[in-house]
Amino acid sequence: MRPTELPLAAAQRRDWVNIRALLPYLWDYRGRIALALGALILAKIANLGVPLALKQIVDSLDPRQQVAVMLPVLLLLTYGALKLGNALFSELRDVLFARVRYRAMRRLTVRTLAHLHELSLRFHLERKTGAVSRDLERGARSLSTLLNYLAFSIFPVIVEFLLAAVLLLGRYPAVFTWVIFGSVAAYVAFTLAITNWRMEHRLLMNRLESQASNEAVDSLINYETVKYFGNETWELQRCDATLGTWENSAVLSQTSMSALNFGQGAIIAAGATLIMFFAAARVAAGEMTLGDLVLVNALLLQLFIPLNMLGIVYRQIKYALADMDDLIRLFERTPEIRDAADAAELVVTRGELRFERVDFSYQPDRQILFDVSFTVPPGQKLAVVGASGAGKSTLARLLFRFYDVTGGRVLIDGQDIRAVTQQSLRAAIGIVPQDTVLFNDTLYYNLAYARANASREEIVEAARMAQLHDFIAALPASYDTLVGERGLKLSGGEKQRVAIARAILKRPRILIFDEATSALDSNSEQAILQALRAVAAEHTTLVIAHRLSTIVDADRILVLDRGRVREQGTHRELLQQNGLYAQMWALQQQEREVQEEERLLGLL
Repeated sequence: MRPTELPLAAAQRRDWVNIRALLPYLWDYRGRIALALGALILAKIANLGVPLALKQIVDSLDPRQQVAVMLPVLLLLTYGALKLGNALFSELRDVLFARVRYRAMRRLTVRTLAHLHELSLRFHLERKTGAVSRDLERGARSLSTLLNYLAFSIFPVIVEFLLAAVLLLGRYPAVFTWVIFGSVAAYVAFTLAITNWRMEHRLLMNRLESQASNEAVDSLINYETVKYFGNETWELQRCDATLGTWENSAVLSQTSMSALNFGQGAIIAAGATLIMFFAAARVAAGEMTLGDLVLVNALLLQLFIPLNMLGIVYRQIKYALADMDDLIRLFERTPEIRDAADAAELVVTRGELRFERVDFSYQPDRQILFDVSFTVPPGQKLAVVGASGAGKSTLARLLFRFYDVTGGRVLIDGQDIRAVTQQSLRAAIGIVPQDTVLFNDTLYYNLAYARANASREEIVEAARMAQLHDFIAALPASYDTLVGERGLKLSGGEKQRVAIARAILKRPRILIFDEATSALDSNSEQAILQALRAVAAEHTTLVIAHRLSTIVDADRILVLDRGRVREQGTHRELLQQNGLYAQMWALQQQEREVQEEERLLGLL
């Protein structure tokens, strides 16, 4: 059951959970908040003094009263001073609280981003980027909404009503207090009942809005795929269908809100009429002055105006809590991979890499690796080959500890990688992935990402070693060229060279090449292979390869088949065994001969 489909009692419990989640963002600024609330109370006292001054002014102008000539002037000045004080303290409150609100939004956004980085690779492979982005945006916005409404709408109304109750009970019969607060109770009860019923439409709108956002973002991320298949209309129809359902829910939500507003207006009208009836009767009986009637009327206006907004405020708070719920639930997701409580820093002295009887499965019912064991001695190169889905890239993910093994151990220099910090583990390993994704920034930024403190000379040298510098130098903006989202403006080979340059710049003790030349042509491949050999010299290297021609110089080759080690040895030894490796080699040689013949025919 989704959180937006919880029963009312459970949903209300979630609201309190979400409200408590706000408290840490306020505690750091408790002094500033106290000053802001003090200014708020002063503003409300000044505001309540206005009808009192107005009463005195009216009474002083009553010809039946014997009043000094200067008295109305002083009261008018007092009236103006109270109005000015209300405005001053209200603005001071906003100035004091501005830092609290925007700092809270900033902290929430940064905390969310940090939490997303802490979550496991499994979460990020399953996430819907558009929906998560929308939830983050709504969550930060709802935090600001909640802080504003709770601090400057709910609390001010409570303060104003308490002050009004003291004033009414002290000066007038209790019937006035009972009528006013009876109207308030009826108004609040009606608002809560109808608003809770309406919430399901708002929650449905949120779900559909996130879904439409995710569909739109997904279609743009997969822009090239959409174009390949000419499915622009399909994507538009899919998003429009979701927005159509959203539109219907939004219209129903708006219609029900109009009914709610009318009911609230009817309660206020009934209460105001009843109050004025009692006040007019007492003035006619001589028990109250005209000033008293004006005072009661002014109090009604001052109390019912914020009360009229209370329904909107309550709805906005409920909506904000609903908007925030997905974000709070995201915080409740714990990272799958955590550092042990006593985790130490990884100490790499020799760089020996060892897999001991490793079993692994992404899902309990689908095991990927079975009893995989191998050792890469310091400074040597181990290549892993096999068909697609054999589990080759899974080895790299386990080594980086994106997942934990379900059986066996992975060790570096005899240290179980589960017993060391993830930060120190990943600092010791460099990788050239098969699919290189770049930031939507400059080439220089993407190269420097491997080592933030690297000098420009070091970055240029890494680019030279990766056979990338000449290409960059020929660009109009050189290293300041923007690469586009996910590196869209670069070819696959150019992105792979960037990845190689980053691995060079990082200077790790252990290197992983995951199909590191898969996007390169034959000529470029040979140049890059020379660079990789230079980079891998005196480094422990794990090469995951499809093209067997790129790993013939490996110290040892491992053949994976359906998650099991079937063969291992040098290139020559494996050919002599005439097994799976020999078959793969023969097949690739035939493919290469056919490609060469086609190239020659094309030249003729």
